Amino acid sequence: MLYSLLRPVLFSLDAERAHRFAIAALKLRDGGARDTADGPLASTVAGLTFPNPLGMAAGFDKDGEVPDALLGLGFGFAEVGSITPLPQAGNPRPRLFRLAEDRAVINRMGFNNGGSEVAARRLARRAGRPGVVGINIGANKDSVDRIADYATMARLMAPIASYLAVNVSSPNTPGLRALQDEGALGALLDAVLAATGRTSGAAGGAAGPPVFLKVAPDLQPADIDAITRIAIERKLGALIVSNTTISRPPLRSAHAHEAGGLSGAPLKDLAHQRLRDFRKASGGALPLIGVGGIATAEDAFARIRAGASLVQLYSAMVYEGPGIARRIVTGLDRLMRQYGFSAIAEAVGSE
Repeated sequence: MLYSLLRPVLFSLDAERAHRFAIAALKLRDGGARDTADGPLASTVAGLTFPNPLGMAAGFDKDGEVPDALLGLGFGFAEVGSITPLPQAGNPRPRLFRLAEDRAVINRMGFNNGGSEVAARRLARRAGRPGVVGINIGANKDSVDRIADYATMARLMAPIASYLAVNVSSPNTPGLRALQDEGALGALLDAVLAATGRTSGAAGGAAGPPVFLKVAPDLQPADIDAITRIAIERKLGALIVSNTTISRPPLRSAHAHEAGGLSGAPLKDLAHQRLRDFRKASGGALPLIGVGGIATAEDAFARIRAGASLVQLYSAMVYEGPGIARRIVTGLDRLMRQYGFSAIAEAVGSE
């Protein structure tokens, strides 16, 4: 109710300024009550226990400023970043656009963040606190060796991350998506795994946190097969399916032709299909995290039934406000029972 009153004021602001306002407001929260990790919505993925399957996707809390406040809103986990080794300003403004008529967002932020040193110090201060907080890592735009950047980030962040998410799927850093190509991806993941204390193909029980890989929705069938095979061979913790899209379905907003990655409601069908594609390619052998266009409990449950062990959102909170997490989690509990499941894990891949 409160957000419905505040939204016109926030939407009168530039989108990036409104986002900073949201971060500042969350800094005032003390965290709040959290779901327990032993209820029917709890899931175990890559050795981590999530009190519920709904997470905040990377991009909202780029510098790891408010992960505990996000957990207090009802999210089962929070993913911060993308964080790069060195600070960088990102792309020129304006670079973030609301497409209100389409309940969508286009961004071309370009990994703007304060860099690894500041983020590592900040996140290290939450040591010992409960909650799953993943760190999404990227490479600097002007880096001469992007694989080395990812290895550096893995080494720095491994001691303080619940999991690491390797982001090679942002469309806003030129050439970054080329790291999804088979040869480059294998070399990149080997470097990251080595930097975390894991070795390629190592079984569970290794020293470092699990490594997740975030992929684009704009992939061909051969790409999906190759990425799946590489991920299984290297025993990654999960695939995050998917990032924003460079495709443009029919849109009504005046911002429809802005360059950048499209997220929100128009991405839903594409992201859902990519999840199904990766589920089929992996045969259920690899945990999947469904992202893209999730705005309701029904959206989240459909993604879970399609094969996602966990789900994430971001753009929907722009339109629905911070209460969206609790509403979806409550709805998931209702839907799980309605379909006759006693635990949410039983619903994964059940469609």
